[in-house]
Amino acid sequence: MVKGNTFKQSLVREAEQAIDNGIYPTRIKQGSSGSYFVRNSDNTKTIGVFKPKDEEPYGMLNPKWTKWMHKLCCPCCFGRSCLVPNQGYLSEAAASLVDQKLQLNIVPKTKVVRLCSETFNYSAIDRAKSATKKNVNERFPKVGRHFHRIGLPPKVGSLQTFVESFEDAIFWLRRFEDNPLPEDVLKEFQSQFERLVVLDYIIRNTDRGNDNWLIKYQKPSKPIETQPLTSWSPKRSLPIKIAAIDNGLAFPFKHPDEWRAYPYYWTWLPYAKQPFSNETRDLILPQLSDMNYVQELCDELYELFKNDKGFDRNVFEKQMSVMRGQILNLTQALKEGKSPVQLVQMPAVLVERSRGAQRGRIRAMTETFTQSFQRKTPFFSWC
Repeated sequence: MVKGNTFKQSLVREAEQAIDNGIYPTRIKQGSSGSYFVRNSDNTKTIGVFKPKDEEPYGMLNPKWTKWMHKLCCPCCFGRSCLVPNQGYLSEAAASLVDQKLQLNIVPKTKVVRLCSETFNYSAIDRAKSATKKNVNERFPKVGRHFHRIGLPPKVGSLQTFVESFEDAIFWLRRFEDNPLPEDVLKEFQSQFERLVVLDYIIRNTDRGNDNWLIKYQKPSKPIETQPLTSWSPKRSLPIKIAAIDNGLAFPFKHPDEWRAYPYYWTWLPYAKQPFSNETRDLILPQLSDMNYVQELCDELYELFKNDKGFDRNVFEKQMSVMRGQILNLTQALKEGKSPVQLVQMPAVLVERSRGAQRGRIRAMTETFTQSFQRKTPFFSWC
């Protein structure tokens, strides 16, 4: 299994080779933004999902105009004022970073990349420039050599590994109601479900419905071995797996406090009423109880977010204040043996770093943090 930059280079190289061969990414019909299935160079399978920054729900080149109408006609119900606009691609990659950092292994690997394809939504000006340069280069090769770029400009966005044989969670959850899982499979599913809860709570996902996380289930012919879930490695064939996709609406710079609360819809599932397992506590608590570890996570997120052209250091610190507060609540809930339902009922907390504090894991234990509770609540608490 390729990791880190090797994984990124391998997936991007295969995507670029496919595009060079005329196998272009295809736009996904579902959703409210421009996102694309990326194929391999043999056109035999889908290898990834690419989401360009400028085609996000409120991006300038979003090909699906309904979001603009929603926000224009009913701003109180559409648009998330607690999120940084057009930062969804970073949120997708950051969710993968948090997943790998905490060894949750439920988010398909996601990286920020640059891709170019004729099937992406470009402005008329970009297409005209590209066509003009191409014509000049064909007619006057010596002149064309001085062009910085001949084709369409590459787009920055998130590229997530495509997972096969998964269905929307709601598909399987309805079937589990009529045909309960075997005890050993249920224990495995509960463990992975708790990891989904941990991920969503830490990044404060504002868009986790039962239709944007996935489940893969193959009924086992014999009882499975009970062992810690540590990897998606093919060496361990699990009959049931969870994939946490669609993480673009996370990392808010404040808790929702206006019209909508954006609840976690898994809260209504029976699995959320069970206390966190010892397996989850043993995995998460040692990591998040270490302030140096948490600061290291913040620093890695900083290295990712700072590459955005619209990056604002002060806004980023607010995002980390929300995340630290979520981590504080989560560690307390794990220590007290609470359930996911009880976790989401805890007061919203902000943990802000003192002004003038320097970055770095070595200084984490000597820095001053201020804890505060959010008093303002959304008008609608159920949506």
